[in-house]
Amino acid sequence: VQLVESGGGLVQAGGSLRLSCVLSGGTFDEYDIGWFRQAPGKEREGVSCLHSTDSTPYYAESVQGRFSISADKRTNTIYLEIYPLEPEDTAVYYCAADEYRYYSGATYFCTALAAGIFGSWGQGTQVTVSS
Repeated sequence: VQLVESGGGLVQAGGSLRLSCVLSGGTFDEYDIGWFRQAPGKEREGVSCLHSTDSTPYYAESVQGRFSISADKRTNTIYLEIYPLEPEDTAVYYCAADEYRYYSGATYFCTALAAGIFGSWGQGTQVTVSS
């Protein structure tokens, strides 16, 4: 599968962004998918993920209440809406996917892929939040 992210940019703190990721070569019925980020000098973090057979998304504690993930099966696109943005959200945001059958749920998928060993990854989109 291939993944292409878009929507990053430079935004002031308190503002909002919507990131998009288009999945090709597969469908959400076959793949778990999610958003990950990596800031300079920090480990990759799974911020929000979806499991194919579970409608409950996973959110990292650091983003709960501010990030919202959604999926459009018609266009094979997932979105990540962020509001309000904080300077600590500055990072490269990646979209990643893997076959759902390897994972028991969104939390396990997000945790496993954050390790960076598995899955297919997009090229990333930079989000910079100014204070």
